[in-house]
Amino acid sequence: MKEKFEFICGLCVIESEELALKVANRLKEKLSPFFSDLNLTFKASFDKANRSSVDSFRGPGIEKGLEILGKVKKETGLPVLTDFHLPEQADMVASVCDIIQVPAFLCRQTDLIHAGAEACKKYDRMINVKKGQFLAPEDTKNIIEKIAPVIDRSKVYLTERGTSFGYKNLIVDMASYQTMKSFGVKTIHDATHCVQKPGGLGKSTGGKREQIEILARAAVAAGADGIFMETHPTPEKALSDAATCYELEKISTFVANILHIKKACNELN
Repeated sequence: MKEKFEFICGLCVIESEELALKVANRLKEKLSPFFSDLNLTFKASFDKANRSSVDSFRGPGIEKGLEILGKVKKETGLPVLTDFHLPEQADMVASVCDIIQVPAFLCRQTDLIHAGAEACKKYDRMINVKKGQFLAPEDTKNIIEKIAPVIDRSKVYLTERGTSFGYKNLIVDMASYQTMKSFGVKTIHDATHCVQKPGGLGKSTGGKREQIEILARAAVAAGADGIFMETHPTPEKALSDAATCYELEKISTFVANILHIKKACNELN
């Protein structure tokens, strides 16, 4: 049986139950023709804990957020992903979500990693760890060695979301996918966060939306096993990461192009 391409997509932050359901249903509708080659997971954060400004919208919080994600899962049948920020949140998040996520800035927090792995073992979930902007790809081996004694590596994703390059700029090392895959896990390319300009707008993060597609194509060609990205019906009105959210109505064309590249690479191998 061929392995399907992983596609994790949804809202940056849960703005409302209505919008979360709307986006999840629209993603399922638009991408269902690709399901023979694609695993679609809906993602959304219940709390954006590292916003640039104290005044920025953070989300509905863990209880309401998980309630909404549970409804999305029940109504659409899609698996769901969200991140957690504290060890004590891991069990609660894993009780609802199919994939639990460690944010990039927290990827070296041993207690958080351990709690996530234990929660995944308890509920038979997967864990996605975002590689910190400050971390070399080869150093993610230490993260995997914290997880592997608890759950199998087949249940672990490592996500590349760009590396800090000077101030307010990120670059993607395309060799990182090969390096991280060598640790026995799948690797994911974060297509929207990697084009951010952190703090680039003063009190909010800027970005280079026009580079999303070209970098995603390069990442797939370089061996990424999946794509993580954030979308919105009207990106410029998104309450978080408005500069880098991808337009929802363009998703099917984006995915079609990505899968063409993946197929071509498979044929070369």
